[in-house]
Parts: sequence; C-alpha cells; structure tokens
Amino acid sequence: MIEETENHFDWQQFLRRWQEEWVPGEDDREELAEGGLTLADLALAAPPAAEEEIAAAEERLGVRLPPSYRRFLAASNGWRLDGGSIYRLGAAHEIDWFGDPFDMTPAYQQGLTERSTEQEVLLAGMWRRALQLETDSDMSYALLDPGDTDEDGEWALYVYKGWSGEFPDRYPSFRAYMQRMYQSFHSDRARDPGFVNDTTRALDADVERAREEALGGRWETARELLTEAHCYGRPRAWGMLQQLAALSHGGGYYGFGGLVAEPRYTDELVPVMAAAHLRDERPGASPRRFVLGTETDDGVTEAADAILARVRDGSYRYAPDGAFGRAVAEAWESARWGDTDTAWRLIRAALPSWSPPGPDLLAPVGLLGDPVLGPVVTRERGLELLATPRAGRDGPAPDPVPDLDPPGLCWLAETQRWNAPHGSYRCLWVEGAEPEALPGLVGEDGGAGLAPPPSRPAGWFPYDRRQRDDSAPWEDRAVVAVGRTGSGWAFGFDTAPRPSEPGNFFVSPAAASRGGRAVVLWIRRGRDDVPAVFHLSVAEGGEELYAYTLRGTDVERTGPVPEALDPEQLLHGVDEADRERCLLAAVHDEFGLSLPRHALAEGILPHLTTRSWNRAPREGESYAYVTVHVGRRL
Repeated sequence: MIEETENHFDWQQFLRRWQEEWVPGEDDREELAEGGLTLADLALAAPPAAEEEIAAAEERLGVRLPPSYRRFLAASNGWRLDGGSIYRLGAAHEIDWFGDPFDMTPAYQQGLTERSTEQEVLLAGMWRRALQLETDSDMSYALLDPGDTDEDGEWALYVYKGWSGEFPDRYPSFRAYMQRMYQSFHSDRARDPGFVNDTTRALDADVERAREEALGGRWETARELLTEAHCYGRPRAWGMLQQLAALSHGGGYYGFGGLVAEPRYTDELVPVMAAAHLRDERPGASPRRFVLGTETDDGVTEAADAILARVRDGSYRYAPDGAFGRAVAEAWESARWGDTDTAWRLIRAALPSWSPPGPDLLAPVGLLGDPVLGPVVTRERGLELLATPRAGRDGPAPDPVPDLDPPGLCWLAETQRWNAPHGSYRCLWVEGAEPEALPGLVGEDGGAGLAPPPSRPAGWFPYDRRQRDDSAPWEDRAVVAVGRTGSGWAFGFDTAPRPSEPGNFFVSPAAASRGGRAVVLWIRRGRDDVPAVFHLSVAEGGEELYAYTLRGTDVERTGPVPEALDPEQLLHGVDEADRERCLLAAVHDEFGLSLPRHALAEGILPHLTTRSWNRAPREGESYAYVTVHVGRRL
C-alpha cells in the first residue's frame, strides 16, 4: 500500500489520508454525544513543524533526529493515536531523553549471557539512551533508540507497556511504527460497515485478486496479498490466509475466523480444526473445550461437536461432491489399507475438477481433517496441491512430488527412520486374503474385529504395546496395523511387540492360513550381550511348510527351508550390520512382500488384536515371569 523507500515516502499524503479516513471510535462517539468534545478536538494531525523548530529540538538534544521522524515532524508536529496504549506523540519542543527513570537497565543487563543475541544486548542498553516521544499514554512509552540503527540512519522504536510485564515491541524505524499504527487503525474499524474508503476498497480488491491467484496455483502471490490485507483487518483475508497456512503446514493451530460460522464451509473447515485440537491433547489429560474462535449459531455448534466426536473416534470421512469427491472416495480406499502413494496420485489427478462450495474457500482443505487422508497430504504434497490450478482456472501444473513408500522390506532395517521406538517388529502376511478377513483368521476369540486408526497427539507413537489386563502372563497378543500390499497380500504389522522373542511356547500364526500361503516374520535387533533374532515361518492351507529361528549364529529349523531363504547360505560373508537387510531382501525376492512405510509411521491403518502368539504351558512345563511396579517412594 505504501512506497518502500524513505526518500520517496510522502508523509503529507500518508498523514492526510489517515486523517481523512478517520472516524470516531466508540469512546470518541460517547464524548461527542455528551458534548465534552468536538470533532476539531479529536483531530489526529497537528500543524507541521518549521525547520527552525526541528533544528532547535536537535540542538537541545545534541543529536540529529533520524530521517523518518524528522520528515514526520515537518508534515505534522505531533499526532494523536486513538488506539493502543500510546495516546499522543509530542511536538518537537516536547520530546526529551527518557533517562531510564524506572532503572530498567540493570534488570535487563543481568539477563545477558555469552549466548545473548546482538538484539538482546541492544535492548539492555536502550533504556538510558532512548528518546521519549509520547506525551500521553496508558503507562506506556514510545522510545527511539540512537544505539539501534540501520544503514539508512533510522533508529529503532520500542513501545514499552509498563503494565504488561512483557518485553517492549520493536519496530525498525519510526516510519515502520506509524505504518503499523495506521494498519491497527484500519483493523479496529474493519467490521464497521460504514468504514469504506479508497484504502479499504483497494485492499478488498487485493483479496479478490488473491483468491484468483490462489485458485490459479499462484499461492505465494496470494499469500503476500492476503497477509497485507490481514494487517489492515480486512474480514475475508484471515480465513483465506489460514487455508494456505494449513495446506503448506505453515502453522500449528488452524482457526479460520468467521468462515466456520457459515454452514457451507463448516464441513470443510471444522474437521481440520478438530484434528488440530486432538493433536494438542495429551493422554490422561482432561478433554479441553473445542473452541471455534468465532460466534456461531446453535446449528453450527452442534455440527462442530458432532464432527469432533467423529474425528476423535476415527469414523470421520471427507466426502466432497462431484468428480473430485468420487476421486477422494477411491483415494480413501487405497490409503485405508496403506497405499498412500496411489491415494495421492488419485487426488492429484482430480484437483483441476475441484470447485469450492463458496467464494472464500481456496482449496480442498477438508482433506487434512480426515484421519486416513490427512496424513497422506504431507507438507510437500500440500505445496503441490496449492500450486495446482483448480476450479476451472488455467495454468501449468507443478512437477509431481516423488512417492513416499520405498519398495520391498529393506527399509525396515533403517534404524530410527520410520517412527519405530523399539528395536523389534513382527508381521503376518496372508496371500490372496482381503484385510477384512484377518480378524477371522488370526483375531482374538470374541474380538471386535478391526478398529479404526486412533487419533494421536503430535509426537506420540501411533501404536499401543501395553499388555491387556485380562491376558494370562504367558499370552502374547499382538496389536497389529492391518493393510494390503501392492501384490495382494493382506498383512498385520506389529511395530512394537513385547520385549520377547519366539520361544518354547511360540506358535506361528502362519498356520492360521486357510487357502493360500501365509508368512510370518519376527525380528529383534541385538543389543549388548543379547543376540539378534530373526524368525521366518511359512504355511499353506493351515499347515506349516517350514520355519527357522536364527539367534546370533545358531539356527533352529523345521521343514525344508528353500535355499534362497536359508540363513546359512544368505549370510555367508555378510557383515553383522547388513544381516537384517540381507534377510529382508531374500524374503521380498521370494514372495514379493512389502509394507507401506508412510501409512505405518503416520498411524493411518486400522488395528486388530490377534490371538496369542504363545500357547498355554502344558502339563509339566514351567513358565516364569516378573511383574515390575513403578511407584513413588514415600
């Protein structure tokens, strides 16, 4: 809105526009109504200071004033601010050195360390150097610091609110401060329908232009326009800006202002807010109130509460209309079982067909609120989405981002690279079975079948490894994430098994196969004096074909293990660091097995509690276990 360089900045034009746009605030209107003031009394501007007055002030102070403040005085010798805690900036003859009357310097200097920044050091010395500009305020001070300057000779301006207990607000120059105050003046009146002028009309035109830029894939240009409009409080800017932030992962909590109060946007935006709200919750803490951040009617509030409940229990689905909605439904089915790369390709291809339910929606933000599809839209994919022309707009499509899932199984050997907190994992694959069939094949007796993916706080591991309270000590029921491989095998993956290994009571769940083959893999990495364990068992039609367990260099086997999988053949001459990778590669080559890294890491997949992987001890067999209770010492 305003020129960039001080030499070309027209203070007279800027201040005259501000004065002409000024309308009384609520407090001013009350005083005018009571007759205690006139409009002339409430004028913002003052007559300009003559060069002689400015020079006299500089001689009295012993310093030449910074350029932007000097030019301001030449346009208006003082200024009334009717917002914030600074009420009036004094004339040239009224300004004086602050002198640190409250002895702030020692308190700030005591906080300095060898790691303090240059800005922190400057702030500590500002109090005794600063020039005080305000003559009326609410215990607040406008301070120009001659020790904090830039290449143009401008002094930084600090506003210190003495009642707040906060650090001062810093502005790089007096001009920057006045521009921000002008923006605040606009922002305070933006909701007033009668507040219309050339500035508001230009900003609203910029918002409409930003909408077109965003829909055409030029989202960074749109963000610049909306950021400027938001500084002036233009009503539509914030909701649009937050949509861009959400899809570019540019912030934490996403509130969309008044847009959520409009029913046509509720289903698109509230789920995103609900998902962000749940990510901020912590296990065991009392549920926090779901705040929409704007006034809504009862219908929207009830709809928001219902959406929150569905996002919380994992049952919410993003379901837009039209061709894009059909593509989203197909993508959901792919991502539901782990194929997030295919899901994103389907969404990507359908993006040009997306159309908004209203003029203030810039993109299908609702994707982020879906427990299954939300994790599919990574930051890189969100940027690709924003750069893709939508809603009938023309423009070049961006280069597609690479797929996320590596082929095969060797990625499992990448320690601490896929969100697994422990050094062991185990998996069951069943050939030709649908994932929905796994509860009947390996699910616990009387179990409820597949459970939706749980919502989880940000930074928390997505899978639960706790032993069930009703389990016998010898039992080992796995909580597995269920999905489907690209080659058509259903799988159940336990990414955090109990700290045990296949032992004397182990019964491979591969024997639960009824038709095709089933494969079980169980790996525990070695540590200290505990050897690594690698178990593989293969069954077909419910009968075990072969199995082996490799502990360190010792092998226990049953049945004829194929040469391609024989550990003694595979690991001959292989370094210990590559043993796991070598064995995983052999299993992949033999069966064509894979696992979806992204879906597992993000907790997208439904869960299943299996039957115990251990049998009960038989007569004459002993079983020992230790229970450890951790508590506070009294």
